[in-house]
Amino acid sequence: MKIIAIDPGNDYSAWCVLEDGNPAAFGKEANSDVLVRLRREWSPLDDADFLAVEMIASYGMPVGREVFETCLWIGRYIEAWERRQGKYRLVYRRDVKLFHCESVRATDANIRAALIDFYGPGKAVAVGCKKNQGPLYGIKGDEWSALAVALTVEKTYARAA
Repeated sequence: MKIIAIDPGNDYSAWCVLEDGNPAAFGKEANSDVLVRLRREWSPLDDADFLAVEMIASYGMPVGREVFETCLWIGRYIEAWERRQGKYRLVYRRDVKLFHCESVRATDANIRAALIDFYGPGKAVAVGCKKNQGPLYGIKGDEWSALAVALTVEKTYARAA
């Protein structure tokens, strides 16, 4: 199964393509570029079975312009994908935290550690180095969140879809 996962932002979004449980491609690009990829089936986002997009949740706190702009991009991604494939899932951060760390109090660092353990054992195996690259070699910043969303969907939602 091939899953595209997106960690959206108001200007840039990170994405990860998970193929048979391993990250096949990843990156962080301007939202307009990600949208073009989704619309035109341009590699590496072509021939995927499923789209997973991290969704924003309300926790009762005031939010700014950036949050609403991110919501608009999420809608645009889903609309572009529905025209192509149809299968998608909105994934809330709470679900990602519970899946990887079994706690809603988990931080990004906790999730990253859980991902390294999943692909490890340890950073030397999971990430590796330039000479001996692991499956997570080169993933940085928000790309970790996109990978976490992809794995959450693969192990919980996508198999049932």
